[in-house]
Amino acid sequence: MVAINNLSYFIGDRALFDNASLHIKNRDKIGLVGLNGTGKSTLLRLINGSYQPGAGAISKSKECTIGYLDQDLLSYNSKESILHVAMQAYKEACSLQEQIEQTLKELDSNYQDETVLKLTRLQEEFDRLDGYTMQARAEEVLEGIGFSTSDLGEPLNQFSGGWRMRVILARLLLEKPDLLLLDEPTNHLDLPSIKWVEQYLRAYEGAVVVVSHDREFLDQVATTIVEVDQMKLIPYSGNYSFYLEEKALRDEIQNNAFLNQQQKIKQTEQFISRFRAKASKARQVQSRIKSLERMDRIGEVSDTMSPVNFRFTFQQKSGRTVCELKRISKAYSDSVIFKDTSAIIERGKKIALIGANGKGKSTLLRIIAGTEKITGESILGYNVNMAFYAQHQLEALHLDNEILEELKQCGSGKTELELRSILGCFLFSDDEVFKRIKVLSGGEKSRVALAKTLISESNFLLLDEPTNHLDMQSVQILIQALNQFKGTFVIVSHDRHFISKVADTIWYIEDQQIKIYPGTYGEYEYWQSNRTSKTVEIPASPKSKKGKSTVKKKKLEKNQLQELQSQLKNNEDRITKLESEKLQLEQKLSDPLIYSNPDLLKQASDAFKKNQGELEIVNKEWEEIATQIDKLE
Repeated sequence: MVAINNLSYFIGDRALFDNASLHIKNRDKIGLVGLNGTGKSTLLRLINGSYQPGAGAISKSKECTIGYLDQDLLSYNSKESILHVAMQAYKEACSLQEQIEQTLKELDSNYQDETVLKLTRLQEEFDRLDGYTMQARAEEVLEGIGFSTSDLGEPLNQFSGGWRMRVILARLLLEKPDLLLLDEPTNHLDLPSIKWVEQYLRAYEGAVVVVSHDREFLDQVATTIVEVDQMKLIPYSGNYSFYLEEKALRDEIQNNAFLNQQQKIKQTEQFISRFRAKASKARQVQSRIKSLERMDRIGEVSDTMSPVNFRFTFQQKSGRTVCELKRISKAYSDSVIFKDTSAIIERGKKIALIGANGKGKSTLLRIIAGTEKITGESILGYNVNMAFYAQHQLEALHLDNEILEELKQCGSGKTELELRSILGCFLFSDDEVFKRIKVLSGGEKSRVALAKTLISESNFLLLDEPTNHLDMQSVQILIQALNQFKGTFVIVSHDRHFISKVADTIWYIEDQQIKIYPGTYGEYEYWQSNRTSKTVEIPASPKSKKGKSTVKKKKLEKNQLQELQSQLKNNEDRITKLESEKLQLEQKLSDPLIYSNPDLLKQASDAFKKNQGELEIVNKEWEEIATQIDKLE
């Protein structure tokens, strides 16, 4: 579909890519990863044709259509309804619809057989393009990514940039191009919307290349990870978790090879230095000099995930109760967010507040912080020193300050070296720490505000979407730092990997009440899936229709049982196929000849690992389905 051959691209005299190559095939699901500034978004623009290569070529098949989601589209605006904007994906069908409406008007004023035939042809073509279902499909996608039915008729320009981006994403998904290029598609989505997009992309018939800092999203969507590293494109066959394991293995091999080569270079240089002046050794010396010149140098492995070298500290420990919410209620006009709900935050709790946008997560943080008017009470406990990070905190930054100066004024008592180290974790290195706040982008200001919050000597942190604008390396650093934190925090985030690593308690909002699950995110997800998968009991009416309810319930259970049995059969067929493949791969690996060819050996080993991983997953799915069948039978 798309072939990238020997690509080179420069920004000034800095090379982003140097002889990089990659082939994108039909139905590929590629996650593009790498540190900030390595060229991930640039590569998408090169594939899209927005940028031109400095050298090499990017060739595409003639019939290949490309859809590109870019963060620059945040500025897109329109007075049309969001449904109308999304339906622009069906250009041909919409054009036919207009022609049909015009033809119908002509028939009203001047009925002719020729016009009737024209209308028939237009309607047949409209039906061929599924024009009669396009509105329903557009509504399904828009509602899937978080819009309510009542929102669909509202003008696009009434929504914020993040919601407008959702409409653009919906339009792109409805266009169904052969190749989807998605740059941070989850940035403006909540958890339910992210899960919906994951399912959509997994079933997508075309190819997808996605840049994302959401590790769980990449695990669910990507079947190949391509790392941008040292100006090359390095593919890994598997999802992000597989990539991490395989990369660690490759790095270990590369590091050993690097150390061995360095030892050889050192010995050769010592020989040259020792015998350079001896005429009898002149030939050997020249031979070794030439061998050094011809040597293909192995690069040193860079450690991008070293542990953080700073810790959160605070002078005084809070009381046992950090915050108590007593019978709070909150409403905006006719929209009730909370109604007579209560909760207690105890010292040392690591709470993640999750759920769909619009449920009141950020409102709850403001209530805890005491900046939101409510009915009821929000009471901070003894010795609580609170710090609140949210997007509005950007307004508190001093625009004329340099970044380093801004952190110095926090009063944390940290040395300049410690502050520079912290700023490095948030992607500000070397002379960048001397940039003035007023010249920073929105994302850069967010990172400065987050860094200020985390060094504030507070024993209670409120963090609203702290991973926005951070790359994976910085998210991992934040995880390490929060796991070292001895205080209490409440975090709002849609990054599931982040939540699963830092939270020991899950809060969610349901029926205008704060609900608490006393466990990790993984445990909450398991509990929630079992909770929603249980057969719904149909209550009898007040006039006793118990018999009919029982019949309906049994019918539902029978249908569910049949569906599960079908899934089990498909699962068993898949296991049989994988086990057959496993035997073939074991036979291939037992052949001594394969060990003489490193490339063939690596391909066979990778295929065997992938087969084992898939077999483990499918066997686990079989056990879960069989358990559900036993319960129903």
